[in-house]
Amino acid sequence: MTTTIEQKLASLGITLPTPTPPLANYVPVVRTGNLLFVSGQVSIDGAGKITTGKLGGGVSIEAGQAAARLCAINILAQVKANIGDLEKVVRVVKLVAFVNSAPEFTDQPKVVNGCSDLLVEVLGDKGRHARSAVGIAALPFDAAVEVEAVVEIA
Repeated sequence: MTTTIEQKLASLGITLPTPTPPLANYVPVVRTGNLLFVSGQVSIDGAGKITTGKLGGGVSIEAGQAAARLCAINILAQVKANIGDLEKVVRVVKLVAFVNSAPEFTDQPKVVNGCSDLLVEVLGDKGRHARSAVGIAALPFDAAVEVEAVVEIA
């Protein structure tokens, strides 16, 4: 028996939240052809709490990975809200991740693995993607991590 993406999420104890509406002048997802461009998703949980702070400035790599995992959950929530069924995902093409970093912090790729690992765990090979992990001086709302995605759909 094949496990669906929704079943995989449930087995991990993940319930996708209702996507947060944009807090500025943009749309959360743009569809062009068979590609979805998902605007940057910050590390906000289902209760509306944002993981904040700087990596290398009080936020541990493990806390950063958990924040990046929240970004992945929010990306999946935006995709589902846009196409209705995660089974239509052909693959995650590209992630661009921004890590709120102290100047000397250089482990952004380790932090962003929290997002990448969840996408692969949930989507299998369809979750493998190209990626950039960038350290940045500040993010909106002092979020620890923000990730945008390009997703191919059927």
